[in-house]
Amino acid sequence: MPLFCLHCLDKKDGGAALRAATRSAHLEWVVGNGPDVRMAGPLLADDGETMIGSVFLLQADSLDAAKAFSAADPYSRAGVFGEVRINEVRWAIGEGKPA
Repeated sequence: MPLFCLHCLDKKDGGAALRAATRSAHLEWVVGNGPDVRMAGPLLADDGETMIGSVFLLQADSLDAAKAFSAADPYSRAGVFGEVRINEVRWAIGEGKPA
């Protein structure tokens, strides 16, 4: 099954406040998607502390399925993200590489 990287940057105006308000729903939603989410976490600013976006490594049937996943994210639905890029990836190296 293909892997997709979702690189989601918070909008600069109001994104942080929306992220904070929606975080618990987002985390519950991500966990509820089970093993299809191979990796997920916040993107951090240069200070190493401030969350400025999210990244996912998602196993999905197609690009359209990855887009639907992204659209269902409570962060997306709340308008947290200013930019979302979704690209298919091939896992070449690293622990957890699919067989």
